[in-house]
Amino acid sequence: MKRLVQAPNLALATLWADMLTHAGIEASVQRAYASSIAGELPPDQALPEVWIGDDTLLERARVLLAQLRHPPVRHWRCPGCGEAIDGPFEQCWNCGTAMPAA
Repeated sequence: MKRLVQAPNLALATLWADMLTHAGIEASVQRAYASSIAGELPPDQALPEVWIGDDTLLERARVLLAQLRHPPVRHWRCPGCGEAIDGPFEQCWNCGTAMPAA
């Protein structure tokens, strides 16, 4: 097992571990509830961590995590209603039309 990353909170650690698991990389959250002893330990030692089970997949896991943490920012105009869409969205928030293929 290798530690991939220390997360700022349990919600993000769980999200990241789930994303890795869905991509076929065995991942788990360690120190999930260590925040309750943050006064006894330095705060950075009580943060949750994401660990992967297969050491050989560490680099692939880092790439996937980077993609999740930094989604592509797109600017496109909806072909269905003409609404301007910004951000990582692939569907129009106004009418539900899918983003046109690039």
